[in-house]
Amino acid sequence: MRVTAASSPRHDGTRPHSASLDGAWLEALGWLEGTWGAEFVRVTPWVYSSLEVVHLLGLALLVGPAVLFDLRLLGAGRQAVSVVAAARHLLPVARAGFAAAALSGVVMFAAGAREVAGTGAAPVKLALLVIAGINIALFHRGVYRRVSAWDGARRTPAAARTAGAVSLVTWTGVVACGRLIAYT
Repeated sequence: MRVTAASSPRHDGTRPHSASLDGAWLEALGWLEGTWGAEFVRVTPWVYSSLEVVHLLGLALLVGPAVLFDLRLLGAGRQAVSVVAAARHLLPVARAGFAAAALSGVVMFAAGAREVAGTGAAPVKLALLVIAGINIALFHRGVYRRVSAWDGARRTPAAARTAGAVSLVTWTGVVACGRLIAYT
């Protein structure tokens, strides 16, 4: 078996351990690993590493613009750019980055599902992704619907600032947990 990020040795030379997984989950994850796509990723040279590159580029395209937009919600650049203009320019790039990161991440997960799912960081990463998604939905269905009323204001509303802060924390956590998967 090839060494992947999920099975790479820790800095102390040991391999990550697998947490205890329920039998039904283990069976489902084993089925996922047995699919032709997962097998293709595991045995074909350069596929996993190419997916890692796509995943990292997707993360950069997602997190970079998201951080800039979150900082704008928190008040940075208030005189330079409106929230609407920031959203128009940054969020499409973040969406494209999310698509690339999500698709490549799912395929990489399938290749080593049992091992990755057994790490301590994987469930935390998944929970943070859910929180990030809920935060985005609440922001766009809530305070952002009234953006024209507050975009020129001296200070963004508390709900918008909160959404920006939650986004900064969750995406930072997602990136950190993604890296920690190889070590937990």
